[in-house]
Amino acid sequence: MLLNTKLPFRYIVKDIMPDTIRVLLISVAFQLLKMFYAGWLPQIPLQLPTVLGGSISLLLAFKISQSYDRWWEARKVWGAIVNDSRSLVVQVASFVQEDELERGAPENALKLLAYRQIAWCYSLGQSLRGQDGAANLAEFLTEKELAYVLRHNNKPLALIALHARQIKGLFQAKALNAFQQVQLDSTLVRLVDAQGRAERINSTVFPSSYRLLVYLFIYLFLGTLSLGLVETMGLWEVPLLLAIASTYFLLERTARYLQDPFSNRPTDTPVTSIARTIEINLKQLLQEEEVPAPVKADSYYLM
Repeated sequence: MLLNTKLPFRYIVKDIMPDTIRVLLISVAFQLLKMFYAGWLPQIPLQLPTVLGGSISLLLAFKISQSYDRWWEARKVWGAIVNDSRSLVVQVASFVQEDELERGAPENALKLLAYRQIAWCYSLGQSLRGQDGAANLAEFLTEKELAYVLRHNNKPLALIALHARQIKGLFQAKALNAFQQVQLDSTLVRLVDAQGRAERINSTVFPSSYRLLVYLFIYLFLGTLSLGLVETMGLWEVPLLLAIASTYFLLERTARYLQDPFSNRPTDTPVTSIARTIEINLKQLLQEEEVPAPVKADSYYLM
């Protein structure tokens, strides 16, 4: 997630540099044609690039709006995950007596559930980014739970299944009544729903044909604008065209990055930072002394 700080110039221009160089070559080519083969250049009225520029602006505005909606939906999903993760642990701590939590278990059952929920948050974030969803699980799970999770392709779903199994065991041991079990099951359902919505966002992509169409219109607009300005502005057409091209390409690239909120880029939803926040909250609810520090931000973004 980009922070409210000054972005480095390199980050702004590095991804649009190839397109800017192509536009520069087009502009220089038209300048050379004007100098040596002036009769070959068609006369383009400025009204044509004006109309094309307005149309492309509408397309980019629509694309940015839709892309931001996807990014914001992803952020809302992880906001709900924060709330439900806290609720799950608070509910179990409230519903089940301490002696019931410790009965017949080698470790405190509340701690097992809280650590498993922390593992779920890290695993889900890593899976959405295409990374190893089991990378940090050994730190939070018992050997038996870890072995169970590693047999599944969908690691976060396996962790939810372990939650459900533990809650069922508490109910069968009469540590929970029927109403309390329903409340906990509702929290698990919301977590599964949040996982499904995040996976849907991650797996649903914008059609590549739409992106190529926008690119084609941008280059068509810049080409006609260059032809329209080359006769009236001379060499000043080159820097002006580059400035306009950079604006359009920056808008298009911003929209493209926002539409993929789990692509492991600075514009991502900060799932690692959110998972660390959940870990801190849950460990403090367990009254543990060793609590990790929040994830430190890079100079201009937080992952």
